[in-house]
Amino acid sequence: MLHFPASASPGGRATDAPTGRNLRLLPKAHLHLHFTGSMRSDTLIELADKYGVHLPEALSSGEPPRLRATDERGWFRFQRLYDIARSCLREPEDIQRLVREAAEEDVRDGSRWLEIQVDPTSYAPRLGGLIPALEIILDAVDRAARDTGLGMRVLVAANRMKHPLDARTLARLAVRYADRGVVGFGLSNDERRGFARDFDRAFAIAREGGLLAAPHGGELAGPSSVRDCLDDLRAARVGHGVRAAEDPRLLRRLADRQVTCEVCPASNVALGVYDKAEDVPLRALFEAGVPMALGADDPLLFGARLADQYELARRSHGFTDAELAELARQSIRGSAAPTPVRDGLIAEIDAWLAAA
Repeated sequence: MLHFPASASPGGRATDAPTGRNLRLLPKAHLHLHFTGSMRSDTLIELADKYGVHLPEALSSGEPPRLRATDERGWFRFQRLYDIARSCLREPEDIQRLVREAAEEDVRDGSRWLEIQVDPTSYAPRLGGLIPALEIILDAVDRAARDTGLGMRVLVAANRMKHPLDARTLARLAVRYADRGVVGFGLSNDERRGFARDFDRAFAIAREGGLLAAPHGGELAGPSSVRDCLDDLRAARVGHGVRAAEDPRLLRRLADRQVTCEVCPASNVALGVYDKAEDVPLRALFEAGVPMALGADDPLLFGARLADQYELARRSHGFTDAELAELARQSIRGSAAPTPVRDGLIAEIDAWLAAA
């Protein structure tokens, strides 16, 4: 179970640290946030009551559930909780609420750019089909971006537990909506299952359509899963990627190619990838020159949002404000934000660091 730093509140919200600048004021990009997993706990409880869905105590207590997904049974429990939560998103207004609240949480944590990850096939049965589901999601993202001022885009993700042909369908759909806010294509779920190369054609479709390739790898599986993302899927970013720290040659390769790893420290501890926050290899990746974008993954289940990840780097790994600013710059550089937006955000980061 994750133990939050001393300066974090019981709800997993980072507070001002007495020994450094306010991390909520540090401009940053958020590149690893799953759709259902971004939900507020109280929102889930309200929606479950609305639709008569029974929530297990792990989802209704308001506290992050105890999870350990490094074995098949633990991963199944994690997926079951996720599926129950997803079943409470049934109407367009539920989608709009989730996206608006996710944007509000990100803005509160200093995010200036969010790429939220979603598999629209999960919502299609209740929203009128695959295309209507994606259009409802994109409309919600567009509205939330206007209302909150947050730069917000979508990364469509295939499920590696499903057939690769399904992934090709999703890749074509993602390319079709590139002008509506889809910027990338991912591959999620248990990377211990199947082979990345089975999805190579789907990623080729996405890349040829101008989308960024960002599959999961190097979380539940070791360095080989990161290499597969690079070799078979030509990843520009890797979701998680922390297990690359076990292979110095792979670290050099990631650094040389400047492949950004979307590192989610609180998630890594909550799922049992590492026993405690100090074990997450943030320092190893940082000092090897591997770009990182800290992410919250699934705050609904892990209890920690974006600013908490930076707080963890400060408290558990001794990152200075200058180093935290560099992590924020790396998140901006790894994003799909247009160049003028990137330049402006990096200037804001420099101003945060220059402030007394």
